[in-house]
Amino acid sequence: MKLVFATNNPNKLKEVQAKLPQYEIVSLKELGVTEDIPETGDTLEENALIKARYLYEKFRLDCFADDTGLEIEALNNEPGVYSARYAGGERSADANMDKVLTKLDGKTNRKARFRTTIALIQNGKETLMEGIIEGKIIETKIGKGGFGYDPIFVANGFDITFAEMDMETKNRISHRGLAVDKLVGVLGE
Repeated sequence: MKLVFATNNPNKLKEVQAKLPQYEIVSLKELGVTEDIPETGDTLEENALIKARYLYEKFRLDCFADDTGLEIEALNNEPGVYSARYAGGERSADANMDKVLTKLDGKTNRKARFRTTIALIQNGKETLMEGIIEGKIIETKIGKGGFGYDPIFVANGFDITFAEMDMETKNRISHRGLAVDKLVGVLGE
């Protein structure tokens, strides 16, 4: 079965394919979509729906889209919906992490969570699901794996960053992994 995932991020694609081996996951690139789908929503839910609806209206294929935010308690849940472009429009992971670390400098409350919302459109029916992982922001970047804010995020119950984890472990516990587990459940209904 074919399912379109509204992404061109190879890391996200790998994570999702590992959880949905029974599906042929098709990326935007494979559909020939080169333009950025606007993320003009004020919430993760709105952005996920905007992307999924765009694809469904254009191709009439079952599809899903996600939006993820890092929410840091001491920063009033920033960067949140603006996580990918927190330090500017160039979407630099290093610049985003540097901005977070600068804003947290001297703060003792480093509680944070990653939250992913997935919007699925299957046979015209829309379904939203969410995955959340609680943790903290450490004071310096550690690890070479993962992407985004992974080198500064340590999940509760672990003593290594997401960037130090193997993909299998991260997939099992991460916000996106938990949301995709819910997606798998909905697809299996």
